[in-house]
Amino acid sequence: MTIANYEFSGEGMQRVFENEKWTVGIKNWKPANDVAGIDCLERHNKTDELFVLVEGACTLVYANETEKGLEFGAVKMEPKKVYNIPATLWHNTITRKDTKMILIEDSSTSMENSDILNLEAGQIEIVRSLA
Repeated sequence: MTIANYEFSGEGMQRVFENEKWTVGIKNWKPANDVAGIDCLERHNKTDELFVLVEGACTLVYANETEKGLEFGAVKMEPKKVYNIPATLWHNTITRKDTKMILIEDSSTSMENSDILNLEAGQIEIVRSLA
C-alpha cells in the first residue's frame, strides 16, 4: 500500500478522487467562470459543496429566491478557508486565470440532482458588479 496524490492543471474542474461517500476535485479558471463569461448559476438540490481557495482569487456569487425574485450576494474567498455552499443555494464562482481551488462534495452530486439557471442580461450585470 502507498500514499496516492492527485493534480490537475487544465481549465475547469476535474474530479481527482472519488469513493462511495465523497468526491474531491480541483477547480481552475475557465472562460465560463471569468467575470466576462459568467452567465448562469447552479444549485445542488440534495448535497452541500465545499470550496477551498488555494491560489489566485475567487468570488462566490449566490442568489436566494424571494417573493420579489432573486436576491444576489457575494463572498470574496480568502485562501486556506473552507466555504460551504448549502444544498439548494444558487451559486457560481468568478475566478481569475491564476485561480486554483479544491472542491469537496458528496459523490452522489450530479446534474441529475442539480439545476442550472441561465441569467438574464440585467442579472448578469448584477453578478458582475459583485465581483
